[in-house]
Amino acid sequence: MPRDLALNSLGFAKPPSETRVVVAMSGGVDSSVVAAMLAEEGYDVVGVTLQLYDHGAALAKKGACCAGRDIHDARRVAETMGFPHYVLDYENTFREAVIEEFADAYLAGATPVPCIRCNERVKFKDLLATAKDLEADCMATGHY
Repeated sequence: MPRDLALNSLGFAKPPSETRVVVAMSGGVDSSVVAAMLAEEGYDVVGVTLQLYDHGAALAKKGACCAGRDIHDARRVAETMGFPHYVLDYENTFREAVIEEFADAYLAGATPVPCIRCNERVKFKDLLATAKDLEADCMATGHY
């Protein structure tokens, strides 16, 4: 008879140290806290941040999502907590999947919300594929 293993806090029947979690790190407080909490619980955390547009130009923009200072903030949290952090260049993907359609819709008189398209077409879809490539058991974010 197989031995029953207790479930860890993420619902897997193995110790946290054997459970890889890819954390989508925007550089904000929510995703940083999630990554830190998982690391403190002993999970095998891998931080991933998407660079969605020109990194150099974004450094000067306050509040820019997924570029500029946010990347540095996410990297600093990963360094402090002792887990790896990767920045993935998604500039072309973002432009093709989000920005071009946004611009076309805006010029046609609509009021599109690019964050919705980004979440469904870039962040969650592509990040989940990246998590699978990194042999993660699951993916975590600070928002959903």
